[in-house]
Amino acid sequence: MQPWLPLRGVKVVDFSMFVPGPFCSAMLADLGAEVIKVEMPTGDPGRSYVPVQFATENRNKRSLALDLKKPGADKVVEKLVAEADIVLEGFRPGVAKRLQIHYEKVKTNNPRIIYCSISGYGQSGPWRERPGHDVNYVAAAGGLSFPGQWLQPPARSSIPIADMAGGSFAAIAVLSALHERNVSGKGRYLDLSLFEAAFFWAAMRHSLDPNVDPKAHIFPVNDVFECADGKRLTLGILEQHFWENFTKVVPGLEEERFSDDRKRRSNGDALSALLRNIFLRKTSGEWIALLDANDIPADLCVSPGEAAASNAQLKERQAATKGFATFPVFADGRRGGELRAGVPKLGEHSREILVELGFDDADISGFIKEKIIFPS
Repeated sequence: MQPWLPLRGVKVVDFSMFVPGPFCSAMLADLGAEVIKVEMPTGDPGRSYVPVQFATENRNKRSLALDLKKPGADKVVEKLVAEADIVLEGFRPGVAKRLQIHYEKVKTNNPRIIYCSISGYGQSGPWRERPGHDVNYVAAAGGLSFPGQWLQPPARSSIPIADMAGGSFAAIAVLSALHERNVSGKGRYLDLSLFEAAFFWAAMRHSLDPNVDPKAHIFPVNDVFECADGKRLTLGILEQHFWENFTKVVPGLEEERFSDDRKRRSNGDALSALLRNIFLRKTSGEWIALLDANDIPADLCVSPGEAAASNAQLKERQAATKGFATFPVFADGRRGGELRAGVPKLGEHSREILVELGFDDADISGFIKEKIIFPS
């Protein structure tokens, strides 16, 4: 069955680096958009800083190595953006203007362009030029003030929350603007703040009440526990019937102080400590077999690689292929997205893209000589 590729024909020029912008354009590319990744001569720093994530977020793209600081680069940029539907950039405020790729400049060549600036704190405000990375945005937004486990202090996630939330919001915004353009015929400038993306998620989870209970969002029986073999297991009990199933197969928990959710939460410290000792009595495999057999939500903590290799649910739904996770939506039974190409080498498609833009061999040779473009 053919994959669902609703963005076929949409052209994206991505000037962004690291995680947020490339994550956004990866999803667009998965769904059929043509994405040209414009990289500095030394490449997206993500190639060396986080090579694992760079690979996952840059499949299905073509790489153009272009020195935006060189006189003459504007000739390439003008033709690139004139052909595009969407432009992404991820510089600090003001940098895109210095590089002559800012919205006002791009709009003169393409009034219908959807242009999205992704920055740490946004294009306005007293923090607009403040440096930062994901951990800073998440902390300042309130995402590191609350614990994720009952008896543990707040901890950072392995997933870059602000970066990936920001990339997701960028994808939603550019597609919304694209839909709007189909009606109005007009382009749009979008200003996305990674800090505000993290703030939105944190506030949606914890509210804006300064006196909110710091444990309002967690439950002592909805947590992570270590087993006898050192592996960790998640118990996912919220509803009362799951608790009752659990107490039938795990003796010693039938006490009145744990009989309903309110009592379990008010006695959460004692219950959590008791559960930690209980789970150390069996191996993770023994626990999963017991809990699965009695309709109790539980799963092992595994890596994505382990899940892809052994999880029958992921295999049935074709959630991974050729070393990559696939877009997690089906449309009328068709898997969303397609792995059409792997990760491009730096500048791998520089010459190919310039030919498509109408430059001849003499032009391209000149760009190479002047060190404006860099073929691989």
